[in-house]
Amino acid sequence: MDQTMRRILLVDDDESLLHLLSLRLKSAGLDVQTATSGSEGLARLQVFQPHVIITDLRMDGMDGLALFDAVHRQYPTLPVIILTAHGSIPEAVAATRRGVFGFLTKPFDSQELLAQVEKALHLAGEVENGGDGADEEEQQLRRGIITRSPLMEDLLRQARLVARSDASVFIQGESGTGKELLARAIHRASPRAAGRFVAVNCTSIPSELLESELFGHKRGSFTGATRDHRGLFKAADGGTLFLDEIGDMPLPFQAKLLRALQERVVRPVGATEDVPVDVRLISATHQNLEKAMQERRFRDDLYYRLNVVALELPPLAARREDIPLLAAHFIKEMAHRYGPRVKGFSPEAMESLTRYDWPGNIRQLYNVVEQTVALSTTPLIPVTLVEKALREPPGELPSLVEMRQRVEREYITQLLQLTSGNVTKAARLAQRNRTEFYKLLNRHHLDPALFKAPK
Repeated sequence: MDQTMRRILLVDDDESLLHLLSLRLKSAGLDVQTATSGSEGLARLQVFQPHVIITDLRMDGMDGLALFDAVHRQYPTLPVIILTAHGSIPEAVAATRRGVFGFLTKPFDSQELLAQVEKALHLAGEVENGGDGADEEEQQLRRGIITRSPLMEDLLRQARLVARSDASVFIQGESGTGKELLARAIHRASPRAAGRFVAVNCTSIPSELLESELFGHKRGSFTGATRDHRGLFKAADGGTLFLDEIGDMPLPFQAKLLRALQERVVRPVGATEDVPVDVRLISATHQNLEKAMQERRFRDDLYYRLNVVALELPPLAARREDIPLLAAHFIKEMAHRYGPRVKGFSPEAMESLTRYDWPGNIRQLYNVVEQTVALSTTPLIPVTLVEKALREPPGELPSLVEMRQRVEREYITQLLQLTSGNVTKAARLAQRNRTEFYKLLNRHHLDPALFKAPK
């Protein structure tokens, strides 16, 4: 999917109006898909991943407000514009108060429609002064982030918005989900990108040294302080400081950190004067800080100072569609160490990867991929190596449905091998059109690129 193309999803049960809207938006250079009902719109949502939705208020079945509610339960930052008749204006005003981005009365003016869409795209982070800045910002945000998950796309949309501000960001997520990767992405897409990004894991520094490491110290302030040390806050001056696993920070130091954030100054250990600092703080933890506050292990006032904007990284088990992409990416990364002999995973091995729950998340997936690449003697990693890496015993006798899926998957794999990953040729051999064949590829998490002959 072209991530730089601005995508609009139109939902209306009036097909003539839908066609007219589509033509006007496409003529403005927008990528448009249409749906004739709310339920069809929801089905298209995850695949198309629009930046803005335009929907009629009055539709048979699921109406525009019901569609808005369903969308915003999953993607709370996705702008929705509602089309209304004149008699429905009071309802539209109430909808705006609920979070609908805007509404247009029918018949609508084309320029007003495009102006609303541009405003919504600006809110979604897809337009910045109408120039190339947004594309560069998007590239910086996505660098190193591999995903096609709707959950991650919504998270990146939120991250793009918050990156432009100087607000403190709090990232919640299980260990191994990529909290530091997201923090770095926010820094790169922010006005502070030219400054340093300094990452600190609070669990890796002994509690008695935490103040010295963060705030600095003067020579002779304690045994072993043989020189002045400016500290990590000052090292990140003008940039971003990332405090990982902040839930493990000792309670006595939390008050000092709160003062530093409020006053924008630090006092090095052994010093008598404060040192000004200009730092954007991003913090993260896998712990439940609300529970920690109830147990008096974490200060309420510090929590609310840190948690100006909260982002939650989903576990890998909630974004299984990303597992084939991540695994393929890791294999390419490892080619310089292990050689290019391994091209991918066998269908059974990939099925095992996608069905696993991944308690260690992306970090665990990386380790499993590395172990299986190192041990594999064939271009496609077999399922036995994956099961060994996951410490899973062979499964029970498969059901009839599972067996049919396995046969179908093996057949498609053979076609891709015969055609060196050429989807058109493979679809022709299977006597299916390209659209149907791509659906089969997606169902079985097969990437044609893995079967292409090396150049």
